[in-house]
Amino acid sequence: MFFDIVGSGSKGNATLLFSKRTTLLIDMGLPLIRVETELKRFNKTIKDVDALLVTHNHSDHYRSLKCISPKKIYALSGTIPGSLSNVIDIYSPFMIGDIKVTAFPTSHDATNPCGYMFECENEKIVYMTDTGVYLSENTPYIKDPTYLIIESNHDIQMLLHTNRPMELIQRIMSDHGHLCNEDSAFATLEIIGEHTKEIILAHLSEEANEPSVALEAYKKIFTYKGVDISKYEVKCAPQWTNLIGGSYDD
Repeated sequence: MFFDIVGSGSKGNATLLFSKRTTLLIDMGLPLIRVETELKRFNKTIKDVDALLVTHNHSDHYRSLKCISPKKIYALSGTIPGSLSNVIDIYSPFMIGDIKVTAFPTSHDATNPCGYMFECENEKIVYMTDTGVYLSENTPYIKDPTYLIIESNHDIQMLLHTNRPMELIQRIMSDHGHLCNEDSAFATLEIIGEHTKEIILAHLSEEANEPSVALEAYKKIFTYKGVDISKYEVKCAPQWTNLIGGSYDD
């Protein structure tokens, strides 16, 4: 499997995931033209997407939902307004093409927010953004992914020095907000294992974080816990350009 993070952040989120036989889309919070541009890279169009998996009902994750056939949309109960053909449950695996999909809960101020694990041909991708804390009860289900895409939203000091209202800052820092860099690193250490190859830091704040700051925080936490971060390929997913990872041969 490989993935193409079309864009990741508060301005919109969408990630494409490919196996030999299946094309999935995780969230659709970006304009269709951006997603279509990435699909064209692989000689595909939006019609070739087999399913859209929605993590939660905030606009930066589902504002362009109408671009996808309702029959192809999967989400937990209450995530999508109105009726939904494919209502899924946490910790209940199901197949889309040759990919096994499992939803797991996150902690965010939305209706039934979740992350996803994808399994195919002895590879596993875990996708988890928009969570105020890491829920350790997920660990037995998502432990040791080949590729981990995890939120690393903000640096606490940078967030406190933004011009944002204190109410918003408190919301971001709450248990139902977003992971700071250090908490993201601690969560990653709980999730990764001997088969983990790549760690992608996602949903970075443009005002309260920088890739260099997030990566430095990861290095400090890994060193503190006695883990050699150089064993992993660690990258930050940008908001305005794409990032390809996984078993991709150009």
